[in-house]
Amino acid sequence: MSIGRLVAVLHRPKGRFKGLEISANENEAKLGKADTNSKVSVQLPGGVDAGSNNMIVFCMIAWPEENGTTDVLHENRLVGLSVQGKNISGLQERVNITINLTMGVNATHKPSCVFLDFSTQTFRSDGCLTLWERSQCHVTCSCDHLTYFGVLLVSADLSQKDLEIQTYITLIGCSISLFALVLTVLLFITNKKVRADVSMKVHINLAIALILLNLHFLPSHAVAALPSVGLCLYMALSLHYSLLATFTWMALEGFHLYLLLVRVFNIYIRRYLLKLSVVGWGVPAVIVSMVVIIDRDTYGHVSVDNSTAICYIGNDTVKMVTTVGVFCLVFAFNVIMLGVTVRRVVSLRQSKEFGQRDCNRAKRDFCTLLGVTTLLGITWGLVFFSFGYLTTAGLYLFAILNSLQGVFIFLWFVLSLRKAGNSASPTKTSTETPSTNN
Repeated sequence: MSIGRLVAVLHRPKGRFKGLEISANENEAKLGKADTNSKVSVQLPGGVDAGSNNMIVFCMIAWPEENGTTDVLHENRLVGLSVQGKNISGLQERVNITINLTMGVNATHKPSCVFLDFSTQTFRSDGCLTLWERSQCHVTCSCDHLTYFGVLLVSADLSQKDLEIQTYITLIGCSISLFALVLTVLLFITNKKVRADVSMKVHINLAIALILLNLHFLPSHAVAALPSVGLCLYMALSLHYSLLATFTWMALEGFHLYLLLVRVFNIYIRRYLLKLSVVGWGVPAVIVSMVVIIDRDTYGHVSVDNSTAICYIGNDTVKMVTTVGVFCLVFAFNVIMLGVTVRRVVSLRQSKEFGQRDCNRAKRDFCTLLGVTTLLGITWGLVFFSFGYLTTAGLYLFAILNSLQGVFIFLWFVLSLRKAGNSASPTKTSTETPSTNN
């Protein structure tokens, strides 16, 4: 059927529905495989489960040029799919819509599969993967629901080569960090003197949170490629929880630093470490539980680039509020704590307590500030500077420094052990955190 700039086809299945292929060009839509004249081809999986009472509707329509976004909708075209009497979502076997790219895609842009949210009149990408490589003249949108789909030509922040390099950097760095963090925990367990230090216990909780984060991030790409929806849900939920736990323990590192440097005296807190643990591990659990209760489908496959996906948060609003929003608060607080630390170190150096200023003292102060920067997660803030001309350089620094955060924590821990071993007075450690050792 073709009316003006609308082409459509209706199909009522007979018997058990096992899947359907549809193709269309400017003039007509038909059942069957695509031919050389087709601009759009659709593969509907058997999971749609349409019966003889359900009409399958395919249509291809033109959409106004003003689409509420600065990105360009390819040929101002939308492809609609629906099943009469059913709301199809959460498909285990995805529907694939392949669209020929008649408009050239330059080096600064890339196609992105989206669907039209009628309630807000905006385009969203939840539940859709964009399968495309720069050498291809077509793009495949692999989605887990039926609605009106389109392809936006969006700005490409990174070239494909840079993206591949940063992916390798991240995977290698996270693997090394995971190994270093496990060594850190083992050193903590085997050292009785260190286990008695409250500050070290706080550091170890951060290390455990990072271990969980790396354990769930590294295999996430592989899990997303599997057909198991339940396994992907677990991976996405665990990745979100461990990321929030990492942010929370970074904030608690800042709070602990505040107690040590600002409120030096009269800071007795009963069951201090237990209370920190309740906040550090409990707050992320509450946030993740609320997301699951409100909409469990928030977790699932998320497209990372044109060819890969991970199991994470598919809803952009939830992602912004529960990850970016939380991190912004943690980052702002810890930047203030870093400023307090710098001021404290400078004031101590200027006092007579340390005598003459020497090169060794300056090196120790520098190492202290680097260690505090790592514990507070300040390097995560590089993402705020990854825009404009700084995009590529900022993202490279972000990938290198943050993937190796576990290594830096391991080095900080080893230096702390060495410092404790060289200390002649056994009371030094106890005087640093006497009022929170409960």
